[in-house]
Amino acid sequence: MAAVLFDFSGTLFRIESAESWLRAVLDEAELPLGEQEFTEAARGLEEAGALPGGAEPVCVPDELAGLWAVRDRSAELHRAAYTGASRRVPLPDPALHDALYERHMTPAAWTPYPDAPEVLRTLRERGIAVGVVSNIGWDLRPVFREHGLDAYVDTYVLSYEHGIQKPDPRLFAVACAALGAEPEDVLMVGDSREADGGAAALGCGVHFVDHLPVARRPDALRPVLGLVTDEGK
Repeated sequence: MAAVLFDFSGTLFRIESAESWLRAVLDEAELPLGEQEFTEAARGLEEAGALPGGAEPVCVPDELAGLWAVRDRSAELHRAAYTGASRRVPLPDPALHDALYERHMTPAAWTPYPDAPEVLRTLRERGIAVGVVSNIGWDLRPVFREHGLDAYVDTYVLSYEHGIQKPDPRLFAVACAALGAEPEDVLMVGDSREADGGAAALGCGVHFVDHLPVARRPDALRPVLGLVTDEGK
């Protein structure tokens, strides 16, 4: 393999819990919320799928369905979809819905999986090019910089910057071209068989990991080294 493409959320990084997300925004706004109200609000936000990178919505309401399907094609669509989901849950101040959206874009809201630094560093040392291909509505580069992983990434291909979202093979083609690699020499690593599996249509190899909390997935990325280098064999 000449290059490896990684998904972002659920593959290299994991978003904070809905409870942590809501608590951070309430604390910033200095708005108290009783424990029962807090628990109900956090659960409601999670069930609504309002936290990008978090749980999928239990049910997408009809009025959001069309927007939800194309939410990763632009920054405006992404914000509208997720704040629309958030607004299904009553909060003590309507401004909190936008504050929640802003919070999820901060590096503090994301944690790299434990083996991500080692795997990215080893690929760089072995001359394997690395790209990040993400369905997303905002610039994730600051997250990589803040966590010290930007130096290991050669290109970022973000859906909202191209108006194309996975599984469309064109997004993976952009990444392969940016790395100067033929698709058959590229491995795509992701957590979504539907979205990330789209790379197979282009001729890329595909490897899947489970979208689990950081503490429950300490070393799922390490097998990638065995697939593309002599490491781990």
